[in-house]
Amino acid sequence: MKPKSRFIKSIAAAAKTEEVRLPWTRGANRKAAIERRHQTTSQQAAAKSA
Repeated sequence: MKPKSRFIKSIAAAAKTEEVRLPWTRGANRKAAIERRHQTTSQQAAAKSA
């Protein structure tokens, strides 16, 4: 087996097994992460101004 064909076969196998998370399926996790980020930045700003 040539290296190029082995590489292509491995890529195809990985694509079949990999589960892709689309943006609309990760809504709750994404929203929670954004909220944590905003809370962290607001706490840092409050600490700096105090």
